[in-house]
Amino acid sequence: MTTHVVCSRCGKQRPADEDPLRALSWVADRDSGELRWLCPGCARAHVRDIEGKLPNEYW
Repeated sequence: MTTHVVCSRCGKQRPADEDPLRALSWVADRDSGELRWLCPGCARAHVRDIEGKLPNEYW
């Protein structure tokens, strides 16, 4: 079974045969029980938003 991974910001689709190291650069986020993905480009562009979701205990 192949899972299609699509960036929730730009709609880019991760190729099923993508290099495993590049596949690791995709970011998964669970919001209200829904799994969402960010491609590497969107993850870099929105890193401050991602860090803002971290609990205070992390810092």
